[in-house]
Amino acid sequence: MLSKLENHPAFRQAHTILLYYSLPDEVQTHEFVERWSREKQIILPVVKGDELELRQYTGPQDLQKGSFGIEEPTGELYDTPEQIELTIVPGVSFDRNGNRLGRGKGYYDRLLPQLRSYNIGICFGFQLSEEIPSEPLDRVMDEVWTEEGKVSRK
Repeated sequence: MLSKLENHPAFRQAHTILLYYSLPDEVQTHEFVERWSREKQIILPVVKGDELELRQYTGPQDLQKGSFGIEEPTGELYDTPEQIELTIVPGVSFDRNGNRLGRGKGYYDRLLPQLRSYNIGICFGFQLSEEIPSEPLDRVMDEVWTEEGKVSRK
């Protein structure tokens, strides 16, 4: 799936990308993060209380196990979120309208409104739902991708 996403115009044009460092039950991003960090500025989230702070990925040697067992970067704080051009967002489930169901803590719900990025949600095909209830403050994904490629209607 991520190899298909590499050909997306938003990915090819982006210099700064917010990704995530995957848990075992998520679309695996470790190799993708490592490979593209040589050509693009890769930003990863770090859980700090009820918020996500952003840090630049500088290599696997600078990761430490953080909240929920997620490997998190220890590098420099990234404090210009408006410069992120593309965000690749994980989710427990997405629907074809771009609605997202997260893990219930609202981290991305609070982070995404601070960004001006193009947002692509990624999940496995079995995680695609017919409809996910949404609230007015929920940020709808610009696109949703599974292993089949783009599956959203936008």
